[in-house]
Amino acid sequence: MGPDPRELEGLLAFALHLAEQSEPAILPHFRAATAVTNKLEVDFDPVTVADTAAETVMRQLIGQRFPDHGIYGEEFGIKEGTSPYTWILDPIDGTRSFIFGSVVWTTLIGLNYEGTPVLGVMNQPYVRETFFGSPAGAFCRRDGADRRLSVRPAKQLSEALVTTTAPSLYKSPQEAAFLERMKATARNIRYDGDAYFYSLVAAGQVDIALDAGLQSYDIAPLVPIIEAAGGIVSTWSREPATHGGNIIAAASKDLYEEALTLLED
Repeated sequence: MGPDPRELEGLLAFALHLAEQSEPAILPHFRAATAVTNKLEVDFDPVTVADTAAETVMRQLIGQRFPDHGIYGEEFGIKEGTSPYTWILDPIDGTRSFIFGSVVWTTLIGLNYEGTPVLGVMNQPYVRETFFGSPAGAFCRRDGADRRLSVRPAKQLSEALVTTTAPSLYKSPQEAAFLERMKATARNIRYDGDAYFYSLVAAGQVDIALDAGLQSYDIAPLVPIIEAAGGIVSTWSREPATHGGNIIAAASKDLYEEALTLLED
């Protein structure tokens, strides 16, 4: 038995409140002389004070309102809860875009019920655009107005607009070959949009979004948005996307199946 729909309505309102309250912790550091720390000794995984400050704000608000809820955030890890609910937080998805001054970074806020994503929010405060999804539907909020989202898929992969964050994510020969086949088959492919691309699948602008090596907090908050708009999202091996991995989101089951056949060549 899943969560009560009336309870989810209140939890979605709270998730949108978290997004709003995280904005003052982030925006003063955007396009400013903000220090960047690299989490890795090899390669580059940046973090800024905006990442940590925004997650801190959201964790404090969750702790005050729902002290029994679990929390899993990119910057501060897991806080176990006693409730079936766990909040999934990525305070700045696309930190590389953030430090470059590009506007395709976002704040991701998700809520899992017994391990399954039930609602999600993707907020871009600089352009004042918020995507959110739950069993009640998927919407984009802009200038105070909510617009219901619905996928608009291409008829076949050769007509599809495909997106992915970066070719460098495709590290294994199989992953790299899949991307090359996708590039050769689809109408066009675009890069460097992170979570924004997945929300644009829900908005009917993009037919397929895919990435290799995502973490749970990169994708779980986006699952309810995509699914509520009529799309499909999973790992490349057709497992739930909840825990991350190699991910594909498509605007229709037919496109999803056609794209995954490229893995078999």
